[in-house]
Amino acid sequence: MTTATQTKPDQISTTMRSHHCNELRPSNVGEKVTLCGWVDSCRGHGGGLVFIDLRDHKGITQIVFDLEDTSDQAILDAADKLRGEDVIRVHGAIRQRDGGPNPKLDTGEIEVVAEHLEVLNKAIDLPYQPTDTQNLPKEEIRLKRRYLDLRRPEMQNIIRTRHRVAQSMRRYLDAMGFLEIETPILCKSTPEGARDFLVPSRLQPGEFYALPQSPQLFKQILMVAGADRYFQVARCFRDEDPRADRQAEFTQLDIEMAFVGVEDIISMASDLFRSIWKDVLDHEIGEIPTMPYSECMARYGSDRPDTRFDMELTDLSDLAAKTDFKVFTGTVADGGVVQAIVARGASEKMTRKITDGYAPFVQQFGLGGLPTVKMTDGAFTTGVAKFLAPIADEVKERLSINDGDVVFFGVGQEKVAQRGLGELRLKVAKDLDIIPEGKWNFLWVVDFPMIEWNEDEKRWDSLHHPFTAPNVEDLPKLETAPGEVLSQAYDLVVNGSEIGGGSIRIHSPEVQSKVFELLGISNEEAEVKFGFLLDALRHGAPPHGGIAAGLDRVVMHLCGTENIRDVIAFPKTQTGADLMTEAPSAAADAQLDELNIKSTYVKED
Repeated sequence: MTTATQTKPDQISTTMRSHHCNELRPSNVGEKVTLCGWVDSCRGHGGGLVFIDLRDHKGITQIVFDLEDTSDQAILDAADKLRGEDVIRVHGAIRQRDGGPNPKLDTGEIEVVAEHLEVLNKAIDLPYQPTDTQNLPKEEIRLKRRYLDLRRPEMQNIIRTRHRVAQSMRRYLDAMGFLEIETPILCKSTPEGARDFLVPSRLQPGEFYALPQSPQLFKQILMVAGADRYFQVARCFRDEDPRADRQAEFTQLDIEMAFVGVEDIISMASDLFRSIWKDVLDHEIGEIPTMPYSECMARYGSDRPDTRFDMELTDLSDLAAKTDFKVFTGTVADGGVVQAIVARGASEKMTRKITDGYAPFVQQFGLGGLPTVKMTDGAFTTGVAKFLAPIADEVKERLSINDGDVVFFGVGQEKVAQRGLGELRLKVAKDLDIIPEGKWNFLWVVDFPMIEWNEDEKRWDSLHHPFTAPNVEDLPKLETAPGEVLSQAYDLVVNGSEIGGGSIRIHSPEVQSKVFELLGISNEEAEVKFGFLLDALRHGAPPHGGIAAGLDRVVMHLCGTENIRDVIAFPKTQTGADLMTEAPSAAADAQLDELNIKSTYVKED
């Protein structure tokens, strides 16, 4: 540490600073203050004058080093040697800003005339300046030195927003009588749809803990234990391939309530999210509509539809069967469907090259191709127009076609056609830039199928998880028509992204056993994997249910970013690596010996 002057006047506060860098205003003129922070920029003007923009987590204040005011050449010399990201402490008097206010700064009407300077830490040559937003390096470089990246004002704002969201959640739930209860991080491995992270036990050789994919089983047990209303801002772990909106290590708001039904959970969670959006954005959400899963798929081709724009799916199977186009007629004859979406007024923007380019896009979702037509001068043109002649008028009427519209057809089995057109709908909307900014469309999706058929493995799979309760009226169908059973599950969607989901749980041991049997889980296997939960259910479990909301995804929406790594202080890369700490890393032989583990992996050169 270097000090420009060894004498410190009595008026300097005994604490490190008297104010933050964004607090001072014209009402403070004449006061003596002490500020600490990072050098944001340094401008030497010669003739005994240096200007420093001093930055902390609150903002920026201009510091003036003027030889006429300090009469101390040592202070001026030290100030002239300052560079970006040096850490300093400054004491001086506040005055009106010389040369007029700077409207870009909250403190732009004042400046601090430095009387004393203390250099707390000199920064080495940096790989990049964190405040130079025009020349940010690749993400890998920023993640390697995340501490620099987090200094950026944009990242500081995201971290503050995340804090505000978490506090808003806690305030609301506390007021509603919920208890915040921690659940174990070291727990038993149970199948929940993804790989577990395993942790070897030193005290019990050959045995392993698992990191929790969610607190699902523990929160159910808390309801059996009489907790009544539980919540937790929980760390969760899933060993799966990361995506732009997914991390192997993530945070969710976990909620469970006893003696409730679907409407109780939806009402509570709707109020919770109304509170969050009001607290953070001062935005009124209003009432949140509800839509059955089947309607979502039929209209939008997705169970998390973006309802900010139209372009809904329309079924044309009955009309398509009247044509001579074998792609249409053959599919309908085999039990498939022909559906369509319309890009209104997009004809001029969508060249043949563009529309042809959508075919390989939908093929990755199972569609064989993408028949397309345009409407010009009241008639279908290009693509498969000639095949539509027998049904042209009926198609125009059903789709409300106008000149300049482009029609895309999804042909295949219903689920495949819906998914393909649903994904295409989003891509076309983005390409045409028709998704409105600053709009928040929330939606509750309900009445999900309880199970779905896994054609590859010839068995039923849970659509959510095996503890989701079926609709009471569908209980008889568990044995007669399991594919028709609807569940008491619900997802909360905003702008095409699922930010929360949950269900009423099975609290009857008999029903839980039936569901396990339907899923191909034997009694012995169920006892091994979920024995502690099943035992709890036999000891008097109340009806209960809950919801989990992804905190990271919520913050992504509120901050307007599409990269989940932006909203996590210390994220992992797409390969699960922490570039800053260089984790994961090899364990020492002594550590492995203690754990009775031998590694057979040989790293390639």
